[in-house]
Amino acid sequence: MLDAKDTSNITHWQERVDMAAAFRWTARLNMHEAVANHFSLAVNDDATQFLMNPNQRHFARIKASDLLLLNANDPATMDRPDAPDPTAWGLHGSIHRLCPHARCVMHVHSIHATVLASLADSTLPPIDQNCATFFNRVVIDDHYGGLAFEEEGERCAAMLSDPKNKVMVMGNHGVLVIGDTVAETFNRLYYFERAAETYIRALQTGQPLRILPDDVAEKTARELEDYPQQAELHLAELKAILDEEGSPYAT
Repeated sequence: MLDAKDTSNITHWQERVDMAAAFRWTARLNMHEAVANHFSLAVNDDATQFLMNPNQRHFARIKASDLLLLNANDPATMDRPDAPDPTAWGLHGSIHRLCPHARCVMHVHSIHATVLASLADSTLPPIDQNCATFFNRVVIDDHYGGLAFEEEGERCAAMLSDPKNKVMVMGNHGVLVIGDTVAETFNRLYYFERAAETYIRALQTGQPLRILPDDVAEKTARELEDYPQQAELHLAELKAILDEEGSPYAT
């Protein structure tokens, strides 16, 4: 029998636990894609040191102790024996280096957000409360340039310079969501996928859409931004379920 991993000297433990729960629940919701997607979380003041999932590890197996601690300003990162996925480094490293307001970054190829990213017009109109959450808070990347190695990552990071934009619909690619904490960012990712699903299903009916007026959509978005503790309680409940199931995510 293998000895349990000693976690006594591992830093940023609570942040790691929150990240591991988010990875596991993303897999449970089928919002991941094999071993190809990545989450990261800044752990210092200027956001250049960050936690990220290890290379080619399935979200459903990630534990708190597995996460890599990286430095966005370290040019030798890809020479490490435990080097991250090169596209993860290119995208997340660039964002943490260039956009310090993006404390947490979650990138997935979830089904409905990727369908939205595949449309000629990837705008998400405010047709329901979830869609209204993102009114005027999404940037659309119309210039996909291939895998997100460092040059492509820097191009994407430049599009997130306005802190109001919390979601990037990555045309022909997927979605990227930013926030201040794991709870806030995961909650936003979850609701964006739900909103995209509602919109795609509405389009499939072929019927005219009932679109909210701009002032109502903006009012709704602000009210949801100020809604007390929703994101924190959402993640807390997910961790409670994982704990009840005996998941080793927090090890």
